[in-house]
Amino acid sequence: MTTTVSVPSSRGPRLLARASAEALGTLFLVVIGLGVLIFINPQAVPMPAPLASGLAVAAAMLAFGYLSGGHFNPAVTVGHVIAGRLKPVDGAAYLGAQIVGGLLGALAIFAVVRTVPGITDSRTVFDTATSGFGTHSSFQVPLAGVLLVEVLGAALLVGVFLGVTARRNPNRVAAPFAVGLTVAVLLQLGQSTGNLAFNPARATASAVFSSSWALEQLWPFWVAPLVGAAIAGLVFRGFGESTPAAAVAVEEPAEPADADEWDEESDEKSDDGADAGAPVRPAEVSTPAAVPAAVPAEATPDVDPARDFFDGKRD
Repeated sequence: MTTTVSVPSSRGPRLLARASAEALGTLFLVVIGLGVLIFINPQAVPMPAPLASGLAVAAAMLAFGYLSGGHFNPAVTVGHVIAGRLKPVDGAAYLGAQIVGGLLGALAIFAVVRTVPGITDSRTVFDTATSGFGTHSSFQVPLAGVLLVEVLGAALLVGVFLGVTARRNPNRVAAPFAVGLTVAVLLQLGQSTGNLAFNPARATASAVFSSSWALEQLWPFWVAPLVGAAIAGLVFRGFGESTPAAAVAVEEPAEPADADEWDEESDEKSDDGADAGAPVRPAEVSTPAAVPAAVPAEATPDVDPARDFFDGKRD
């Protein structure tokens, strides 16, 4: 019989280490995403800004993903919380770290822009890389259109992230590249409709250092991505892909058929100085908890054709 035992999660990095990894990763993404977009020169730099941002996401996930999971995006974090893969308290810490990392990254680029002699207004330069709608969109996309694109793009991004990192997905090792390519193609769409980032942390970071209109138009770039993330998280929660952090499957030993045998075993444990009547606490249970009973000689063991094939047992 299999039961679920709650075990305190003592393994893995502490929350401070994970939040720090999120801050560093988001800082890297914002530095590359905003820096390349602001200083882009098609003749000297043939790599498009969306592709550069996608590669930055892949690199950051490879570098820091083993610590925190490599979210670097409030929408991805909210999707994980709703899907049941991340505790709400940890998710709040991730969000705060992502905002701080994004602001520090934008501050670094702003400082670089201030050093350029030919630029008299650094905030105007940031306007060219800041998310906006209406008159602040390159194609004059209205608010409704921007909301729709942000919701759809965030849902697709979070869906890809949750899908490629699912525990039953055999291609999890390719998660950084799958997520990075998804970010690249989505930013290609977002750049043409209003510098949409599908990342509230990056949108906030660029808006703080832009003109006043950017902060006034910031709210859609928080609401829409989080709505899209919630949709993707609910879908994957319905798939049963949530992985509680403190649930461990433990095999319970079957009770012996003869009660006298159980009493004898208990007496032997008592002779060794153990308290036979004391209940076993969950923290004392190891995985696996018991060795499976030997199969009787007359019983026929289960045959797994696939295992026989890979073991070289063929007809």
